[in-house]
Amino acid sequence: MNKDAYTLAKELQEFLNLSGVSSWLCSAWEGEESRAQTNDTDLILSIGGDGTILRAAQAVLPVQIPITGINLGKLGFMTELSTDEVRNKLPALLAGEGWIDERAMLKAEFSPNDQEPPRTFYALNDVVMARGAIARVVYVEASIDNETLTTYKADGVIVATATGSTGYSLAAGGPILHPQIKEFLLLPIVPHLCPAYTLVLPSTTVVKLRISTVHQATVSIDGHINLPLSSGAVITVKLSSNTVQFLRIHPKASFYSSLEQKLKGKQ
Repeated sequence: MNKDAYTLAKELQEFLNLSGVSSWLCSAWEGEESRAQTNDTDLILSIGGDGTILRAAQAVLPVQIPITGINLGKLGFMTELSTDEVRNKLPALLAGEGWIDERAMLKAEFSPNDQEPPRTFYALNDVVMARGAIARVVYVEASIDNETLTTYKADGVIVATATGSTGYSLAAGGPILHPQIKEFLLLPIVPHLCPAYTLVLPSTTVVKLRISTVHQATVSIDGHINLPLSSGAVITVKLSSNTVQFLRIHPKASFYSSLEQKLKGKQ
């Protein structure tokens, strides 16, 4: 656990205990341990950056426990409070103030081959099918609602939620979507002699990706669940019935007012 995060977590835990609120403390990187403690939990305080929140979101699934992010990172698109704000704002959140910001998730069914049963994963940010350690393009056959779209010759393909549109997808040239909408994105990573545009897909869409590669490739779920892929592996991605809830205290319009500052790396 990050030293600064642990120090602040212990301080907030002491404050909560003095306020008569029971609490538990766990690293977001210890997913199973975190998940085991979520019963009867009313609020998750995630201390770190967006990566910490992505892990916290995995830990609470499928239960909808609101998350409030306290930013120790650089960007913090999903975090709500700075370290300077948290001591003043936390009592208001505990008193029932604030509002719920509900975010869509993706459901990804991964079939490594014809012999193994598919595995299911959930993503708040994105599902990425891409090349592995060897710097060679992969071929990704993409279909939408059982209709062939194209074969991407690229470093990989991203399927991103609106929340994930300010992450890897943005770095790959994708647009920014309002974080509360359910539409999602499909776009290639560094495409070579193939379609380079981004598709904004309706929430009812089912995307199927099949990879062809000589070398081992990878699938990444929210950047921290990473699995090897062999040629012929298939991933089916669609909107999940699961959502993630964030408990916010800042005004709803603050997404637009803070967007430019965050893109410039300012808090």
